[in-house]
Amino acid sequence: MAYTTINDPSAYFQTALYDGTGNNPLVITNDGNSDLEPDLIWWKNRTNANDHRMVDTSRGINKHIVPNLTSNEATSSTYVLSTQSDGYTVGNGDGSVNDGSYTYVGWQWKANGGTTSTDTSGDIDSTIQVNTTAGISIVLYEGNGVDGATVPHGLGVAPAVVHFKARDPASERSWNTIAPALWGDGYWTNIFDNDSAVSDSGLSNWTTNSSNIVLGDGTGHNIDGTDYVAYCFTDIQGYSKFGEYTGNNDADGPFVYTGFKPAYLLVTRTNTGGYSIFICDNTRSEYNPISKFIKTDVANVESTSADINFLSNGFKCISTTTGHNSAGTFFYMAFAEQPFVTAGGIPATAR
Repeated sequence: MAYTTINDPSAYFQTALYDGTGNNPLVITNDGNSDLEPDLIWWKNRTNANDHRMVDTSRGINKHIVPNLTSNEATSSTYVLSTQSDGYTVGNGDGSVNDGSYTYVGWQWKANGGTTSTDTSGDIDSTIQVNTTAGISIVLYEGNGVDGATVPHGLGVAPAVVHFKARDPASERSWNTIAPALWGDGYWTNIFDNDSAVSDSGLSNWTTNSSNIVLGDGTGHNIDGTDYVAYCFTDIQGYSKFGEYTGNNDADGPFVYTGFKPAYLLVTRTNTGGYSIFICDNTRSEYNPISKFIKTDVANVESTSADINFLSNGFKCISTTTGHNSAGTFFYMAFAEQPFVTAGGIPATAR
C-alpha cells in the first residue's frame, strides 16, 4: 500500500513570511525542504487591514484579484514583479504587498511552471495549467451563459473543489466555490463572505466530472462573454484534503483525520451564515496550539486565539470558537507539511 505519492509536500505548497521594506524590489525566499517557484500566490498583510490579493502565472503575475471584494481583475506593475526558483519578488506596491511598517504572509502553490495549453474538448475552450501530481489546475475560460456547458480542467479526476472568480466587470464578481461530492450538484459557498452558508443555486448542472467542470448559467461562473478563472483542486493522499466535519461546541472538540500533518488549514461553517472564515498555518504558528488566524471575509489584521492543534495525521479543535467548533457543519481545505507515513514507511512526527 502506498501511503503517499508526495513525500515532500514543500515541493508543491509553501508559506512565506516577510517584513515589508517599502523598497523595490524585495525578494521573498522560501525555506521549505524543496525549492518552489510558485504559480499561484495568495498573500495578506498581517499587521494592517489591507485586502487579500491573488496572482497566478496563467493570467500573468502583473494581474491580481482581490478575492474578498467584488472588484474586477486589476493590473499592477508594482505588486509581484517575478517568480524565481524558490520564491517571488515584489515591488513597493502599497500596504497590500510591501510597506516598511507591516509584515506579510504569502501562501504559494506549484502548478506547471506557467506553461499552459488549450483544451478544445468541451463546449467552452479552456486554457489550462495543470499538475496532476499535486492535484491542481488553473483554468481560464469565457462564459457562454448556457446551462450545462462543459469546460475541460485537465486533472483526469473530478475536482473535489473548484473556486471561481470573474475577471472582468461585465457581471457579478463575487467568489464562488463548489464541492459537489460534499454538497451535491448546484450547491455553492463563498469562502470570502461570512454569509457563507451553502446555497442551492437552482443550477442542478453545476458540478464536476473527470474531464470537465459542468457549468450552470449563474452570474458567478457563466455569464456570456465574461472571462473567468477557476482554481481546481483534488485530494492527493498524504498531501491535500478537502472535507467536512461536525462541531460539538466543546473544548474537547472533534479530531479530523487528513492523512498528514497539516501546513495550511482553511475552515468555514457551511450550514448557516454569519461566521468568519479562518486560515491558519504552521509557519505563523510554529507550535501547538495553532493560535494565529487570518479571516478571509474581511481585511482585518491577523488575530490570535488558541483554537486548534495540528497533529501528525490531522487536526483537532480545542475550543468552542464559533468559526471552528460551534454546533454546526464546517468545510475545510488542508495542505500538508508532512504525510502521516511516507512512501518509504517513515511516519510523521508529532508537533
